[in-house]
Amino acid sequence: MQILKSSDYKLYSKFIENLAKRLTKFYYSKLNKPFKVSNKLRSGYDPVTTADKAFERFIRNEIKKKFPSHQSIGEEFGYKKTKSDYSWVIDPIDGTRSFVIGNPTWSNLISLNYKGNPVVGLANFPILKKFYFNTSFNSAYVSENGKKKRILVNQKATYSNMKLSAAFHGSLSLDKQKKIPQILKRMQFPCADALSYSHFAEGKLDVVIQCGNKIWDIHALIPIIEAAKGVVSTWKNDDAKKAGNIICSANNSLHKKMLKILKPVSS
Repeated sequence: MQILKSSDYKLYSKFIENLAKRLTKFYYSKLNKPFKVSNKLRSGYDPVTTADKAFERFIRNEIKKKFPSHQSIGEEFGYKKTKSDYSWVIDPIDGTRSFVIGNPTWSNLISLNYKGNPVVGLANFPILKKFYFNTSFNSAYVSENGKKKRILVNQKATYSNMKLSAAFHGSLSLDKQKKIPQILKRMQFPCADALSYSHFAEGKLDVVIQCGNKIWDIHALIPIIEAAKGVVSTWKNDDAKKAGNIICSANNSLHKKMLKILKPVSS
C-alpha cells in the first residue's frame, strides 16, 4: 500500500542509498579496528560494542543534518520525541554477536516510519559490500559491488519445495519446539539475523521464522520485504511493526499454511 507520495519515496530512498555508502566508508575508515565489548544484562548476555555506539551517533548526525525535525529512535541511545510524523528507527549493528566474533553477516538497519508505519528501509552489510533497500511501496533493490538489481521473492514457492530458515534464539523452549515438528524437520538453511530476511526478499529463501525481534530488528526490513512482494507478520498474524515473533513467506497461501503450523506455539 502506498503511504508516501512518489516524490517523497524518491527523496528518502535516495538519502538511505547514499547513507549506506557513507556507512560502509565510515566503517572502513574509523571502526575497522579493535573495539571494546560490554554486556547490557546482569543475567544473560546481550553484548554492545564501542562500534555500536559510534555507528548510531554517525547515523543520528546524518539524519539530523538532512531532516532536523524528524525523530530518531535507536537501540543504544533511545529517543527524544518531536512533533514530526516522521521517525527513524535505528539498529546500528544488527547481529552484534556476529560482529564480536568476526562473522561478516552483521548489518546496519535503518527504517523511516511515517505515523508509526515503516515506509522506507535499509539493510546495509559493510563487510559483504552490499545493501538492500526499497524505493517505493512496490520496488526493492540490492546493490552489490556498485551494481543495483531489483529483487522479488520466489512467489512460486510451495510448502513441499520451500527453503526454510528459522532460529529460536533460546526464546522457544524445547518442549514448545516439539509441538512444531514440521518446522524442525525443514530447518535446512542457516539463519543469520537481517541477512536471512534480505535473502528472502531476494528469492533465495521462501520462509524465515525468528523470535524476539525488537522494533529496530524488524522495522527496516518490513518495507523491503513488502516491496519485494513478500508477506510478513507476527506468528499471530498481527502487523509485523509490533515486532516480537516474526514470520515472512513468499506468498499468501504459504503464509497461511505456516501460521497454522505455528499456532500451537504462537500464544
